[in-house]
Amino acid sequence: MTALKLTQIGNSVGLILPKELLARLRLERGGTVFLTKTSDGAVMMTPYDANFEEQMAEARKIMKRRRQVLCELAR
Repeated sequence: MTALKLTQIGNSVGLILPKELLARLRLERGGTVFLTKTSDGAVMMTPYDANFEEQMAEARKIMKRRRQVLCELAR
């Protein structure tokens, strides 16, 4: 577990993420993180949007099934 300190940034409050955590999440300055509330009430921070990943998985299935149609449309 890593403890993060909240700091004042203008009129907002921010978190300073240590280099090790940034490396683990594969994030850089200006990157985006997503906070998701889990079923047990905890909050999970990830470098990707789980909903987007689910949508992309469905899109890949459709593209694989309808490859011929998509090739015709691309002409």
